[in-house]
Amino acid sequence: MDFNRIDPSLARLIQQFQKLFNGKNHVAIYVAIALILVVWGVITGLYQVDVDEMAIIQRFGKHVRQHGPGLHIKLPDGIEKKTKVKVKTVHTAEFGLRTLKAGVKTKYAPEEQFLTESLMLTGDLNCAIVPWIVQYRISNPINYLFKVREPESTLRVLSEAIMRQVVGDRSINEVITKRLEIADKAKVDLQQALEEAETGLTVVNIELKNTTVPGPVQSSFNEVNQALQEKEKMIYQAREDYNKAIPAAKGKAEQMIREAEGYSLGRINTARGDSSLFVAQYAAYSVSKNVTRRRMYLETMEQVLPKLGGKYLVDGDQKSVLPLLNLEKRGGKK
Repeated sequence: MDFNRIDPSLARLIQQFQKLFNGKNHVAIYVAIALILVVWGVITGLYQVDVDEMAIIQRFGKHVRQHGPGLHIKLPDGIEKKTKVKVKTVHTAEFGLRTLKAGVKTKYAPEEQFLTESLMLTGDLNCAIVPWIVQYRISNPINYLFKVREPESTLRVLSEAIMRQVVGDRSINEVITKRLEIADKAKVDLQQALEEAETGLTVVNIELKNTTVPGPVQSSFNEVNQALQEKEKMIYQAREDYNKAIPAAKGKAEQMIREAEGYSLGRINTARGDSSLFVAQYAAYSVSKNVTRRRMYLETMEQVLPKLGGKYLVDGDQKSVLPLLNLEKRGGKK
């Protein structure tokens, strides 16, 4: 055998086997190949899967099985291939921003570099800068590896399209003030789109960062917002005055109604009492006319005389009242 045509280390290994087998070249080669295959099978066939991973096994390129965490064995490389996928790790996709250094004070790259991702048109035809973050994980390793060629790129394209659609259905004020509502809507729509595309990805969370307007229109936008705030303030004040005046007016009207009802009830009861009194008097008058007439006269005089003030009873035969009464003194007392 010509050892000059093979690797020197392998040649030395074969020579040692030849010496071991007393110059029997073919036996040494077969034993060496067998040992190499055994070692190769053990090295490439035995593998460990971590707790956050899933191992996908392919045999000649075709998926045959998958293994969870633990120590597993497969056929050597060339026959079966393993691919480990981290199924519990949460990945992050950033839009309109890039994190340079994470920490207590996270540093981001200038937003101007990614303005094409975050610049959007709202439903009321205003421009808004909407940066956001999508957190996702791999929930279906089979779809992730074999259904879509580039799952992460697909997620970015779908996320950007859906966010533009959600923002385009709302006004600029809603985009700025209702970020949580927009994020929830985008999460639901993005998850549905990922499932339809069979990407094997699951959206964990979507977070909208500080939403603003482009710099050239910032001052005008602030003036519009100030005017809107003044408008809302006037509306709230009007509602406050309305809430004060209307209940007061309703209470006064209710009071007047109750007073009128009480007055009406009093007049009705008085009329009924007068009617009953008249009926009783008429019944008594019918039985004894003279007595009833005299009693009625006396009761009437009892009511009238106290209202006349001073009263003087003068004898008809009296020629003058001067000897009896000093009218000027009495009059002076009045």
